Amino acid sequence: MRIQPRQQILDLWRSVLTQSWNGAEWRWDGREPANSISDSEQLLCLLYPATEIESLALDRPDSMADDVSSVLSPFGGQTKIGTVVVTLLEEYILRNTQRLGPDFEPDSAGEPDGEPIFAAGSYLRSADEREPTAAQRGIEVVDSYSMSLTLCLAGLRFLRVYEGWVRAEARGSLTERIEKLAARLSTRLTAAMTGLVRSFVVTTVEPKSDAGQVMLGMLNQSDLPEKTVAEGITRSLERVRARLRNDITLGQTPDTELDDEDLLFECGWSWGLVREAAPVGFVDSDIARKPGVADPRPYLYFTVIALDGINDLISQRTRELDLLDEQQYRLAEALRIRWDLTQRYWSTVARFGSGSWPLEDIPWRTSDGEESDYFSLIVSAVLIQDLIARTASDDDLTRAVSIFDELARRGRIIRRTTRDDPAVELHAPGVRLSLRGSETVDNGPLLHWEVSDFAAVLLKRTLQAARLSGDITARDRLMDLAKSTMDHLEARMISSGKASGLWDDPAGVFGNGTPRETDPSWYMTERVIECLVTADRTFREPPLTSRAMVVRAVELLNEAEHLLNQEMLGVSIEDFSENRITLDRVEEHLEQARQLVVRRQAGTAFVLAADALRELHKLAYARMDATRST
Repeated sequence: MRIQPRQQILDLWRSVLTQSWNGAEWRWDGREPANSISDSEQLLCLLYPATEIESLALDRPDSMADDVSSVLSPFGGQTKIGTVVVTLLEEYILRNTQRLGPDFEPDSAGEPDGEPIFAAGSYLRSADEREPTAAQRGIEVVDSYSMSLTLCLAGLRFLRVYEGWVRAEARGSLTERIEKLAARLSTRLTAAMTGLVRSFVVTTVEPKSDAGQVMLGMLNQSDLPEKTVAEGITRSLERVRARLRNDITLGQTPDTELDDEDLLFECGWSWGLVREAAPVGFVDSDIARKPGVADPRPYLYFTVIALDGINDLISQRTRELDLLDEQQYRLAEALRIRWDLTQRYWSTVARFGSGSWPLEDIPWRTSDGEESDYFSLIVSAVLIQDLIARTASDDDLTRAVSIFDELARRGRIIRRTTRDDPAVELHAPGVRLSLRGSETVDNGPLLHWEVSDFAAVLLKRTLQAARLSGDITARDRLMDLAKSTMDHLEARMISSGKASGLWDDPAGVFGNGTPRETDPSWYMTERVIECLVTADRTFREPPLTSRAMVVRAVELLNEAEHLLNQEMLGVSIEDFSENRITLDRVEEHLEQARQLVVRRQAGTAFVLAADALRELHKLAYARMDATRST
């Protein structure tokens, strides 16, 4: 299907309101009981597009688009939509902040009085027959930090502009609410940033250890001696190693021997606060000093989730709106360094060597010996993220096209499933990640995390790669793959009940007697929203033009301008005939075509130049016909 981000986002908004808004109250649960992550995801379905796409903005009621106000009309008129958004953000903060007073009642107490809550709650699964304990339900994961970061930034962006409109309308009580809400969002943002700092980890391993052997096995695509591979990767990552050793000062974990260059290393984010992570001394919050329990090794999934959140934090718009205070700027700089070095590390590892890339050897095998097509997709996602931050070569993107295409086939996006197809498990129930260290909390079971967003990750990264690509053929292949992936996701849309139009119903694609889902997964729905916002950014880029088309357009322009000059030689200044009007129109079209060539829209310039030549030919032919007649 054709991807139409604006219309699809509006349709999704309509479905979100049908599911969540009864005219007076917001329903926070979905397929799973509500938790801090699902609360963030649910609100981001509304706020992320509204703060990332100018034409969908909700913060200026007087200039709100008609179709936007129509879709959100259940909130009230244009002037009431913003007030409802403020109320929803207030509820979000109340729901996800500790209540220290024994008789705390939101309606009477007015505001929360404790620390921000990032509990994963119902998203956590037990690896055995035991249920997670109450203490384990309170475990915080990187997903919650990252989603909270993105939501708090979106909320602060909205409030920054909306507050100006409210002040202009002299709405004093609402102004006071906005000021308090902005302060609470900022407090939560600081805590989320601190959590991400203390969840980052660098781990070193001996080349002869089990983990080292797995790493070298993935890197060695040319069947070289292990020592040669180890020395080669050490040279390739020399700068990354030096900066990790010298620039990472906050939230460090002990026993990282980066000075020993004979050791291999990995960097990224663990699943939560890392065991023995150092406190962040300048932040006055529990999250800055409480002990972590997460295994001190990177998890690919949580690494990408963290990178996406930090990408929102360090964006140009965040800087332009001056949303961060001095403490947050310090945390943001710490996260920016980690963001940069992590992308450089995995981009280098993914493309290591002079022959086949390790990333092309699907499936990717992690250092703990687990392998999955999903891990290959996640490493591809980090690679594309790195290529966005730097100049991507056509060769990099061309090879990425083949990787995405292969993953789409192996993930049954563009190939039918077979009976008892193991690839279905990539989507439902998803890949299971063991949260090592979670079993130490309250002597409970080992917990795991299920990731079922294979199709959404593939779509988002394919669209990002298409935006980067300077090769017409590669971009065309990427866009075809994006359309096929969108077809797959469209078939998984819930088709009945109040949640109709939301995600996720895998039985719509895979069937096999699987019960149809009628309750929304905010986890998956939010990721589809991210894809549509990415599609909007991709479509706003200028179209690609081949060198041959530019040359041909310039050739037509030169011929048309020469013929126009010839025609103008025989036209008087005082000539106001139909012929003169035609020549003026041709001149205007040629000027537009010249500007379009400069803006790299050679195809449109070609058509305008061809139309000009057609008009000039008609004039010349009419003149010859008139001459023959006399």
